[in-house]
Amino acid sequence: MLTELESLSQNIGKLIAISQRHNEARLALEEQLAQSRAEVEAMRTELALLREERDALQAERDTLSAKIDDAQVRLNAILEKLPRARASSEPDNQLDLLEPVQDTADAQSEVTRHGENA
Repeated sequence: MLTELESLSQNIGKLIAISQRHNEARLALEEQLAQSRAEVEAMRTELALLREERDALQAERDTLSAKIDDAQVRLNAILEKLPRARASSEPDNQLDLLEPVQDTADAQSEVTRHGENA
């Protein structure tokens, strides 16, 4: 009977140790779960902020796109009011925007001077 009591006592001791380990493991898991829930909540908050930022950027993009479209319409209206381009046989008068050309004699002497310096 004494041996049975000792065996029973040992088994109870083992059960108590196992129960303590399970309790410690449960507490550790509960702490991990609480940390995970806090991380999830932080991520949800960050996600909400990112969605707001995305929506603001999309609104800004749409506004800029509308402004570009408006500017394109205005530009087309201006271009329609400008005189039509000349036929390809007519010379391009963009050179008229440059300074007037010097006399032929002045130009010739300028060429001569440059040639002498070379």
